[in-house]
Amino acid sequence: LFEIFQEHKDWAEILDVDTVSNLNEYALQKKGGYIIKISEALHEKKIAEIANKIHDRNGDIKVVLVAGPSASGKTTFSKRLGVQLAVNGLRPYQISLDDYFVDREHTPRDEEGNFDFEALEAIDVGFFNDQLIDLMKGKEVQLPKFDFHRGQRYMNGDRLRLRTGDILIIEGIHGMNPRLLPMIEEKNTFKIFISALTQISMDEHTHISTSDNRLIRRMIRDSKYRSYRAADTIRRWPSVRRGEEKNIFPFQENADVMFNSATLYELGVLKKYAEPLLKMVLENQREYMESMRLLKFLSYFKPIDDEEIPPTSLIREFLGGSSFLY
Repeated sequence: LFEIFQEHKDWAEILDVDTVSNLNEYALQKKGGYIIKISEALHEKKIAEIANKIHDRNGDIKVVLVAGPSASGKTTFSKRLGVQLAVNGLRPYQISLDDYFVDREHTPRDEEGNFDFEALEAIDVGFFNDQLIDLMKGKEVQLPKFDFHRGQRYMNGDRLRLRTGDILIIEGIHGMNPRLLPMIEEKNTFKIFISALTQISMDEHTHISTSDNRLIRRMIRDSKYRSYRAADTIRRWPSVRRGEEKNIFPFQENADVMFNSATLYELGVLKKYAEPLLKMVLENQREYMESMRLLKFLSYFKPIDDEEIPPTSLIREFLGGSSFLY
Protein backbone atom coordinates (compact mmCIF):
# COMPACT_ATOMS: atom_id res chain seq x y z
CA LEU A 1 0.00 0.00 0.00
CA PHE A 2 2.88 2.36 0.78
CA GLU A 3 4.30 1.81 -2.71
CA ILE A 4 0.97 2.78 -4.29
CA PHE A 5 0.79 5.88 -2.09
CA GLN A 6 4.36 6.89 -2.95
CA GLU A 7 3.75 6.37 -6.68
CA HIS A 8 0.76 8.72 -6.59
CA LYS A 9 2.64 11.17 -4.36
CA ASP A 10 5.50 11.33 -6.87
CA TRP A 11 2.98 11.77 -9.68
CA ALA A 12 1.37 14.71 -7.85
CA GLU A 13 4.78 16.33 -7.40
CA ILE A 14 5.54 15.99 -11.12
CA LEU A 15 2.25 17.76 -11.89
CA ASP A 16 3.04 20.34 -9.19
CA VAL A 17 -0.22 19.60 -7.37
CA ASP A 18 1.26 18.04 -4.25
CA THR A 19 0.06 20.66 -1.73
CA VAL A 20 -3.22 22.41 -1.00
CA SER A 21 -1.77 25.77 -2.05
CA ASN A 22 -0.77 24.34 -5.44
CA LEU A 23 -4.24 22.86 -5.93
CA ASN A 24 -5.78 26.19 -4.96
CA GLU A 25 -3.75 27.91 -7.67
CA TYR A 26 -5.42 25.71 -10.28
CA ALA A 27 -8.82 26.48 -8.74
CA LEU A 28 -8.22 30.24 -8.71
CA GLN A 29 -7.05 30.17 -12.33
CA LYS A 30 -10.17 28.19 -13.31
CA LYS A 31 -7.98 25.25 -14.36
CA GLY A 32 -9.61 22.69 -12.10
CA GLY A 33 -10.96 20.95 -15.18
CA TYR A 34 -7.42 20.07 -16.25
CA ILE A 35 -6.69 18.37 -12.91
CA ILE A 36 -10.00 16.51 -13.18
CA LYS A 37 -9.12 15.21 -16.65
CA ILE A 38 -5.63 14.10 -15.57
CA SER A 39 -6.91 12.38 -12.41
CA GLU A 40 -9.67 10.56 -14.27
CA ALA A 41 -7.29 9.48 -17.03
CA LEU A 42 -4.94 7.97 -14.43
CA HIS A 43 -7.81 6.01 -12.89
CA GLU A 44 -8.86 4.68 -16.28
CA LYS A 45 -5.29 3.67 -17.10
CA LYS A 46 -4.85 1.82 -13.79
CA ILE A 47 -8.20 0.03 -14.08
CA ALA A 48 -7.37 -1.05 -17.64
CA GLU A 49 -3.99 -2.39 -16.45
CA ILE A 50 -5.71 -4.46 -13.74
CA ALA A 51 -8.20 -5.85 -16.28
CA ASN A 52 -5.29 -6.83 -18.52
CA LYS A 53 -3.64 -8.70 -15.64
CA ILE A 54 -6.82 -10.66 -14.99
CA HIS A 55 -7.18 -11.50 -18.69
CA ASP A 56 -3.55 -12.62 -18.88
CA ARG A 57 -4.08 -15.30 -16.20
CA ASN A 58 -5.00 -17.77 -18.98
CA GLY A 59 -8.65 -18.16 -18.03
CA ASP A 60 -7.86 -19.41 -14.51
CA ILE A 61 -9.64 -16.50 -12.83
CA LYS A 62 -13.27 -17.22 -12.04
CA VAL A 63 -13.79 -14.76 -9.18
CA VAL A 64 -12.47 -11.20 -8.78
CA LEU A 65 -12.69 -9.90 -5.21
CA VAL A 66 -12.80 -6.14 -4.65
CA ALA A 67 -12.36 -5.06 -1.03
CA GLY A 68 -11.55 -1.93 0.89
CA PRO A 69 -12.70 0.34 3.71
CA SER A 70 -15.85 2.44 3.80
CA ALA A 71 -16.25 5.12 1.11
CA SER A 72 -13.25 3.90 -0.88
CA GLY A 73 -15.30 3.68 -4.08
CA LYS A 74 -15.54 -0.11 -4.34
CA THR A 75 -18.86 -0.19 -6.15
CA THR A 76 -17.99 2.19 -8.98
CA PHE A 77 -14.52 0.69 -9.30
CA SER A 78 -16.11 -2.75 -9.74
CA LYS A 79 -18.43 -1.45 -12.45
CA ARG A 80 -15.57 0.26 -14.30
CA LEU A 81 -13.45 -2.87 -13.99
CA GLY A 82 -16.34 -4.80 -15.51
CA VAL A 83 -16.28 -2.49 -18.54
CA GLN A 84 -12.55 -3.07 -19.01
CA LEU A 85 -12.93 -6.84 -18.61
CA ALA A 86 -15.58 -6.75 -21.33
CA VAL A 87 -13.08 -4.92 -23.55
CA ASN A 88 -10.81 -7.94 -22.99
CA GLY A 89 -13.52 -10.32 -24.20
CA LEU A 90 -14.75 -11.48 -20.79
CA ARG A 91 -18.35 -11.42 -19.54
CA PRO A 92 -18.35 -9.95 -16.03
CA TYR A 93 -21.19 -10.22 -13.52
CA GLN A 94 -21.15 -8.19 -10.33
CA ILE A 95 -22.30 -9.37 -6.90
CA SER A 96 -22.31 -7.22 -3.76
CA LEU A 97 -21.58 -8.82 -0.39
CA ASP A 98 -23.99 -6.27 1.10
CA ASP A 99 -26.83 -8.35 -0.35
CA TYR A 100 -25.72 -11.28 1.82
CA PHE A 101 -26.10 -9.47 5.15
CA VAL A 102 -27.92 -11.45 7.80
CA ASP A 103 -31.28 -10.01 8.83
CA ARG A 104 -30.94 -7.10 11.24
CA GLU A 105 -31.97 -9.04 14.36
CA HIS A 106 -29.02 -11.40 13.77
CA THR A 107 -26.45 -8.66 13.12
CA PRO A 108 -23.60 -8.75 15.68
CA ARG A 109 -23.01 -5.76 17.92
CA ASP A 110 -19.77 -4.07 18.91
CA GLU A 111 -18.54 -3.40 22.43
CA GLU A 112 -20.73 -0.29 22.65
CA GLY A 113 -23.86 -2.18 21.67
CA ASN A 114 -24.08 -0.75 18.14
CA PHE A 115 -24.68 -2.93 15.08
CA ASP A 116 -21.29 -4.08 13.78
CA PHE A 117 -21.73 -4.20 10.01
CA GLU A 118 -17.94 -4.42 9.56
CA ALA A 119 -17.80 -7.85 11.24
CA LEU A 120 -17.61 -10.88 8.95
CA GLU A 121 -20.40 -12.41 11.05
CA ALA A 122 -22.72 -9.71 9.65
CA ILE A 123 -22.50 -11.67 6.36
CA ASP A 124 -24.31 -14.98 5.84
CA VAL A 125 -21.08 -16.65 4.74
CA GLY A 126 -22.62 -20.12 4.51
CA PHE A 127 -25.43 -19.04 2.18
CA PHE A 128 -23.01 -16.95 0.12
CA ASN A 129 -20.65 -19.91 -0.37
CA ASP A 130 -23.51 -22.27 -1.21
CA GLN A 131 -24.58 -19.93 -4.01
CA LEU A 132 -21.02 -19.37 -5.19
CA ILE A 133 -20.28 -23.10 -5.41
CA ASP A 134 -23.51 -23.66 -7.34
CA LEU A 135 -22.48 -20.91 -9.77
CA MET A 136 -19.04 -22.49 -10.21
CA LYS A 137 -20.79 -25.77 -11.07
CA GLY A 138 -22.84 -24.06 -13.76
CA LYS A 139 -26.08 -24.13 -11.81
CA GLU A 140 -28.61 -21.32 -11.89
CA VAL A 141 -29.10 -19.41 -8.64
CA GLN A 142 -31.59 -16.79 -7.54
CA LEU A 143 -29.65 -13.80 -6.24
CA PRO A 144 -30.68 -12.02 -3.03
CA LYS A 145 -31.11 -8.31 -2.37
CA PHE A 146 -30.86 -6.64 1.01
CA ASP A 147 -33.39 -4.02 2.07
CA PHE A 148 -31.43 -1.66 4.32
CA HIS A 149 -34.56 0.19 5.46
CA ARG A 150 -36.27 -2.98 6.71
CA GLY A 151 -33.03 -4.75 7.60
CA GLN A 152 -34.04 -7.89 5.73
CA ARG A 153 -32.78 -9.97 2.83
CA TYR A 154 -35.24 -10.93 0.10
CA MET A 155 -35.29 -12.50 -3.35
CA ASN A 156 -36.28 -10.14 -6.15
CA GLY A 157 -36.32 -12.71 -8.93
CA ASP A 158 -32.87 -11.99 -10.42
CA ARG A 159 -31.23 -15.21 -11.57
CA LEU A 160 -27.72 -15.99 -12.73
CA ARG A 161 -26.03 -18.92 -14.44
CA LEU A 162 -22.35 -18.72 -15.41
CA ARG A 163 -21.07 -19.91 -18.77
CA THR A 164 -17.55 -20.49 -20.02
CA GLY A 165 -15.79 -17.13 -20.20
CA ASP A 166 -17.98 -15.54 -17.53
CA ILE A 167 -16.31 -14.00 -14.51
CA LEU A 168 -17.72 -12.89 -11.15
CA ILE A 169 -16.79 -9.56 -9.57
CA ILE A 170 -17.58 -9.75 -5.86
CA GLU A 171 -17.47 -6.39 -4.10
CA GLY A 172 -17.47 -5.90 -0.34
CA ILE A 173 -15.32 -4.99 2.61
CA HIS A 174 -14.43 -8.62 3.46
CA GLY A 175 -13.09 -9.66 0.07
CA MET A 176 -9.52 -10.17 1.36
CA ASN A 177 -10.56 -12.28 4.36
CA PRO A 178 -9.60 -15.95 3.74
CA ARG A 179 -12.64 -17.04 5.78
CA LEU A 180 -14.96 -15.62 3.13
CA LEU A 181 -14.20 -18.18 0.40
CA PRO A 182 -12.87 -21.33 2.10
CA MET A 183 -14.01 -23.59 -0.78
CA ILE A 184 -12.57 -21.65 -3.74
CA GLU A 185 -8.98 -22.34 -4.83
CA GLU A 186 -6.55 -19.42 -4.72
CA LYS A 187 -5.59 -19.92 -8.36
CA ASN A 188 -9.19 -19.16 -9.35
CA THR A 189 -9.35 -15.81 -7.55
CA PHE A 190 -7.89 -12.36 -8.14
CA LYS A 191 -7.93 -9.96 -5.18
CA ILE A 192 -7.99 -6.16 -5.44
CA PHE A 193 -7.70 -3.86 -2.42
CA ILE A 194 -8.94 -0.31 -2.92
CA SER A 195 -8.48 2.68 -0.66
CA ALA A 196 -8.45 6.47 -0.92
CA LEU A 197 -4.83 7.47 -0.26
CA THR A 198 -4.83 11.26 -0.46
CA GLN A 199 -1.83 12.37 -2.51
CA ILE A 200 -1.70 16.04 -1.60
CA SER A 201 -0.49 17.50 1.70
CA MET A 202 -1.46 20.61 3.62
CA ASP A 203 2.15 21.73 3.21
CA GLU A 204 5.58 20.14 2.91
CA HIS A 205 5.38 18.77 6.46
CA THR A 206 1.69 18.08 7.14
CA HIS A 207 -0.09 15.15 5.53
CA ILE A 208 -3.85 14.91 5.07
CA SER A 209 -5.60 12.08 6.89
CA THR A 210 -6.93 9.49 4.46
CA SER A 211 -9.73 8.70 6.91
CA ASP A 212 -10.87 12.35 6.86
CA ASN A 213 -11.15 12.14 3.09
CA ARG A 214 -13.32 9.02 3.35
CA LEU A 215 -15.42 10.47 6.16
CA ILE A 216 -16.27 13.49 4.01
CA ARG A 217 -17.12 11.24 1.06
CA ARG A 218 -19.36 9.08 3.26
CA MET A 219 -21.06 12.08 4.85
CA ILE A 220 -22.12 13.40 1.45
CA ARG A 221 -23.28 9.98 0.25
CA ASP A 222 -25.16 9.26 3.50
CA SER A 223 -27.01 12.56 3.17
CA LYS A 224 -27.89 12.05 -0.49
CA TYR A 225 -28.86 8.38 -0.50
CA ARG A 226 -29.67 7.43 3.11
CA SER A 227 -31.14 10.68 4.50
CA TYR A 228 -28.55 10.72 7.29
CA ARG A 229 -27.47 13.98 8.87
CA ALA A 230 -23.77 14.84 9.15
CA ALA A 231 -24.01 14.28 12.90
CA ASP A 232 -25.27 10.73 12.26
CA THR A 233 -22.31 9.90 10.02
CA ILE A 234 -19.81 11.46 12.42
CA ARG A 235 -21.36 9.54 15.34
CA ARG A 236 -21.03 6.20 13.55
CA TRP A 237 -17.54 6.86 12.19
CA PRO A 238 -15.47 5.71 15.23
CA SER A 239 -17.28 2.36 15.17
CA VAL A 240 -16.71 2.06 11.42
CA ARG A 241 -13.00 2.80 11.88
CA ARG A 242 -12.65 0.22 14.67
CA GLY A 243 -14.29 -2.36 12.44
CA GLU A 244 -11.92 -1.52 9.59
CA GLU A 245 -8.86 -1.86 11.79
CA LYS A 246 -10.08 -5.24 13.04
CA ASN A 247 -11.69 -6.79 9.97
CA ILE A 248 -10.32 -5.13 6.82
CA PHE A 249 -6.83 -3.65 7.06
CA PRO A 250 -5.19 -6.79 8.56
CA PHE A 251 -5.95 -8.62 5.29
CA GLN A 252 -4.94 -5.94 2.78
CA GLU A 253 -1.61 -7.61 2.02
CA ASN A 254 -3.52 -10.62 0.65
CA ALA A 255 -4.33 -8.52 -2.41
CA ASP A 256 -2.87 -9.29 -5.84
CA VAL A 257 -3.02 -5.57 -6.69
CA MET A 258 -3.95 -2.36 -4.92
CA PHE A 259 -5.80 0.63 -6.35
CA ASN A 260 -5.81 4.21 -5.07
CA SER A 261 -9.26 5.73 -5.54
CA ALA A 262 -8.30 9.22 -4.34
CA THR A 263 -8.22 12.04 -6.88
CA LEU A 264 -6.15 15.19 -6.75
CA TYR A 265 -9.15 17.46 -7.14
CA GLU A 266 -11.81 15.90 -4.95
CA LEU A 267 -11.49 17.90 -1.72
CA GLY A 268 -11.97 21.10 -3.71
CA VAL A 269 -15.18 19.59 -5.09
CA LEU A 270 -16.41 17.85 -1.92
CA LYS A 271 -16.07 21.14 -0.02
CA LYS A 272 -19.20 22.60 -1.67
CA TYR A 273 -21.29 19.58 -0.70
CA ALA A 274 -19.91 18.92 2.78
CA GLU A 275 -19.85 22.42 4.27
CA PRO A 276 -23.65 22.95 4.35
CA LEU A 277 -24.09 19.52 5.98
CA LEU A 278 -21.48 20.22 8.64
CA LYS A 279 -22.99 23.63 9.44
CA MET A 280 -26.24 21.88 10.37
CA VAL A 281 -24.61 20.15 13.36
CA LEU A 282 -25.91 21.93 16.45
CA GLU A 283 -23.65 23.36 19.12
CA ASN A 284 -25.25 21.21 21.81
CA GLN A 285 -24.57 17.96 19.91
CA ARG A 286 -21.61 15.72 20.77
CA GLU A 287 -20.51 15.82 17.13
CA TYR A 288 -20.21 19.61 17.06
CA MET A 289 -16.47 19.81 17.76
CA GLU A 290 -15.69 17.26 15.06
CA SER A 291 -17.88 19.15 12.59
CA MET A 292 -15.99 22.35 13.41
CA ARG A 293 -12.68 20.58 12.86
CA LEU A 294 -13.79 19.33 9.45
CA LEU A 295 -15.12 22.77 8.50
CA LYS A 296 -11.77 24.29 9.45
CA PHE A 297 -10.00 21.66 7.34
CA LEU A 298 -12.20 22.29 4.30
CA SER A 299 -11.75 26.06 4.64
CA TYR A 300 -8.18 25.68 3.36
CA PHE A 301 -9.46 24.50 -0.05
CA LYS A 302 -10.69 26.74 -2.84
CA PRO A 303 -13.82 25.36 -4.53
CA ILE A 304 -13.48 23.44 -7.79
CA ASP A 305 -16.46 23.16 -10.15
CA ASP A 306 -17.66 19.59 -10.55
CA GLU A 307 -19.31 19.95 -13.97
CA GLU A 308 -16.30 18.42 -15.76
CA ILE A 309 -16.30 15.28 -13.60
CA PRO A 310 -17.38 12.50 -15.99
CA PRO A 311 -20.45 10.37 -15.18
CA THR A 312 -18.25 7.27 -14.82
CA SER A 313 -16.01 8.85 -12.16
CA LEU A 314 -15.62 7.14 -8.78
CA ILE A 315 -16.39 10.51 -7.21
CA ARG A 316 -19.88 10.39 -8.76
CA GLU A 317 -20.63 7.51 -6.39
CA PHE A 318 -20.74 10.12 -3.63
CA LEU A 319 -21.91 13.27 -5.41
CA GLY A 320 -24.55 11.72 -7.65
CA GLY A 321 -24.78 12.08 -11.40
CA SER A 322 -23.22 8.69 -12.17
CA SER A 323 -24.11 6.87 -15.36
CA PHE A 324 -23.87 3.57 -13.45
CA LEU A 325 -26.85 2.07 -11.66
CA TYR A 326 -26.33 1.29 -7.97
